[in-house]
Amino acid sequence: GIRSVISTSFADIFYNNCFQNGLLPVVLNGHEVQQLMDEARGGNHVVSVDLESQTVTSPSGAVFTFEIDQQRKHKMLNGLDAIGETLQSAGAIDTYEMKRALAQPWLEGG
Repeated sequence: GIRSVISTSFADIFYNNCFQNGLLPVVLNGHEVQQLMDEARGGNHVVSVDLESQTVTSPSGAVFTFEIDQQRKHKMLNGLDAIGETLQSAGAIDTYEMKRALAQPWLEGG
């Protein structure tokens, strides 16, 4: 499957949806994208995208860097979706719920 899409820009909705679906959208400048396309035409289509180092390596070994929001990077590196991200705070949520139940017992349905 496809794990990353490289372009010079993305529409906001597409860009945000990529992260929701575990797809890494990488923004490079026009010259860098053109170099990748030119090299792919030469027969070698292997491009490496390294999220941790925020680099794209072309078939010839040229390395391009890209920017990404650090929270999104963390979620992608750790395979977290919205539920997984929430579960990271399970302890704090449980503590809040217990304190709220003691302070406002009338809110407890029971």
